[in-house]
Amino acid sequence: KKDEIESEEGNEIESDLIFLGLQGMIDPPREEVKGAIETCRSAGIRTVMITGDNAITAEAIGKKLGFHGEVVTGKQLDSMSEKELKEKVKTANIFARVSPSHKVNILRALKSHGHTVAMTGDGVNDAPALKESDVGTAMGQRGTDVSQQASDMVLLDDNFTTIKDAISEGRGIFDNIQKFVNLLLSGNMGEVLIVLIASLIGLGLPLTAVMLLWINLLTDGLPALAMGVDPSSEKIMKRKPRGKDENIIDRTLAFSIAWIGIWVTIICLSLYRYGLSIQGPKLARTLTFTSLVVLELIEVFPIRSRYGTPLLSNKWLWSAVALSGLMHLAVLYTPLSKFFKVVPLDMNSWSMVLIGAVIFFGALMVMRAIENRFFIEYTGLTKN
Repeated sequence: KKDEIESEEGNEIESDLIFLGLQGMIDPPREEVKGAIETCRSAGIRTVMITGDNAITAEAIGKKLGFHGEVVTGKQLDSMSEKELKEKVKTANIFARVSPSHKVNILRALKSHGHTVAMTGDGVNDAPALKESDVGTAMGQRGTDVSQQASDMVLLDDNFTTIKDAISEGRGIFDNIQKFVNLLLSGNMGEVLIVLIASLIGLGLPLTAVMLLWINLLTDGLPALAMGVDPSSEKIMKRKPRGKDENIIDRTLAFSIAWIGIWVTIICLSLYRYGLSIQGPKLARTLTFTSLVVLELIEVFPIRSRYGTPLLSNKWLWSAVALSGLMHLAVLYTPLSKFFKVVPLDMNSWSMVLIGAVIFFGALMVMRAIENRFFIEYTGLTKN
């Protein structure tokens, strides 16, 4: 009886009405998201939209964001075999009306192709997929506790562009680590070879322990630390992604370390022989010590240029190089020279060091040409 009364009242309410208009509601994507997706695409990162909305809504939003191609629904996924799904995820960029299990299956299919898969979500139904992904990302503002606990990181501003910025920052940090390793290992390789070869062929000791400590702690140490705050290249998001199993010392870096180390050895030993021939061990060690400092300060800049880092972008690096150079001059031309057992260099000696530096710089340019010719495709670095 009560239901009948309510039904009659409802019918009366919905009669004799005048149509004034129709109101629609939409939750549009943020304006900056489309640009972030384009940036990710240029960085070799493919973006896929997986949503519980119906296919028409998903397609409309997808077009606004630059997604093209067919829309695959959960119903279609149910009728696909595992093999068919693996083929479908190669081309489909929009999945609509999907369940939590569908999301997990899509992620597994993508991972089967060797992709590193990141997943964003905010609801309880996203938790299984967030757990399955390589990098699960939950929303910090509107995300549920369950999704946040299942994720690897949380976006505090719920903004997709933050993910893009995080990727850019991560690539920049990786570049700086490689620069740091390149500078230190190439210099140390040269130092070891200089002492080893000179000892093997009976030329005496070209570098004392104090000299080596000075070079490692100050000549190398200050610029290496300054490299840690190098800004990222403007082209950093135009490279292809690195493999998840790729080592910090890749083929290009190993080649660079070996090439620089060998040329440092050749030039320093040549100057050591020259010093022995015109005066004796004290001048020879001073020439070796000075040339090693100069060469290791020079190599800082070609090492950075391989990554597209602007020459004048790091004031701390320039300050570190200048300070290292001034401290070496203090060693040569102050009472510190007695402690280091070196002698002040005259113009003729400095001219020999300069010739060695020019030869070394030319060798570094040849190294860059070889890298551009044989290693650029492997590393994904852009030619500069």
